[in-house]
Amino acid sequence: MERDQWQFLISDQGQQLLAETADFPLTQQNHLQLASQLREQVAPNLAHAVMQTTWLRQRAAAKFSHAGQMYFTREALEQASAEVIAGHRARRFFIAGVLSVADLGCGIGGDAIALAAEAAVIGIDQDWMRLVMARENARAYSRGAGFEPLQADLHDLVPLAVQGVFFDPARRDNRGRRLRSVADYRPPLALIDLWRAQTPNAAVKISPAVNYAELPSEAEVEFISVEGEVREAVLWYGDLRRRNERRATLLPDGATLTELDCPGTAVGSTIPGAFLYEPDGAVIRGHLVQTLARQLGATQIDPEIAYLTAAEQLPTPFARCFSLEAWFPFQLKRLRHYLREHDVGEVIIKKRGSPIDPLALRQQLRLQGTEQRVIFLTHVLEEPAVLIGRSL
Repeated sequence: MERDQWQFLISDQGQQLLAETADFPLTQQNHLQLASQLREQVAPNLAHAVMQTTWLRQRAAAKFSHAGQMYFTREALEQASAEVIAGHRARRFFIAGVLSVADLGCGIGGDAIALAAEAAVIGIDQDWMRLVMARENARAYSRGAGFEPLQADLHDLVPLAVQGVFFDPARRDNRGRRLRSVADYRPPLALIDLWRAQTPNAAVKISPAVNYAELPSEAEVEFISVEGEVREAVLWYGDLRRRNERRATLLPDGATLTELDCPGTAVGSTIPGAFLYEPDGAVIRGHLVQTLARQLGATQIDPEIAYLTAAEQLPTPFARCFSLEAWFPFQLKRLRHYLREHDVGEVIIKKRGSPIDPLALRQQLRLQGTEQRVIFLTHVLEEPAVLIGRSL
């Protein structure tokens, strides 16, 4: 977005057009209709700015409760943390008594807005457009007074005198490719060490696919799942860090699991019992499958597979539970016969540790019945197997 487009959007005419298009559900089929209507009133580049903002606001509604009053670029929206995650992180700053925060790489202000609920936030970014959007987005939440934008290159900026730091480095390169190593982040993870020398209380947003070998020993790592999908990971330093080193947190409910919650000896593996647990991805990424197994009185079905089994069902927010009715070494002919014998015409196929393509398998099964089952393609005691059950 260019400056003239931005100035138009925040003008009275721009605000009026945004209000008029807010309830127009943009789709591939009707966007030309709206573009034509807008171009009858304003120049094409201004019409494009209105359409783009309307479309991004509609997409952002899944992340932000005030999306209809906010501003985004496509890339910044994709990178921004959802409101529920930012609020969860901000609470740890508040509990630690951190009342001033430098938000390094604040983007369009997703985390700055949450932090500004109780702290004075300096939002730092090199991109002028993202900063002015962050300022307006903070105002959309009535938190503009707690947000101060600062345009600067983080490589050159001297650490500021604040009580806490939140660092959100870019995890994609200029071509949009994911950066796997924390040393390749832009700026790299090592930048936080310069700020921690003055401000020990720090948090860093990292990829949940981070290599464990790259995790700093002085930090707690928290893997965050939202409604069953692993979204982010956070490194916590200083007073923001808690005793444990690994944590899995499920949002929006806030259930959390650490390796200290159920200490004990390693849990072995066994053949499947009456119930199968599929741990949440945050539990798996946090290397907390064994901890969950001890909580549930369960065992793994394979030393390398994150499925747990037990004779009894215990309620837990950290795993989905299925009742099992059969399992056997994987053979297509035997599986097809079993499903036909039990009148199964619809299956949900899950796999973990199996090379089988679920789409190809579905075609090969040639299902015709009326019943539904869940099929697990996996390993049992290091041998390929299929498990059949129902979702509870």
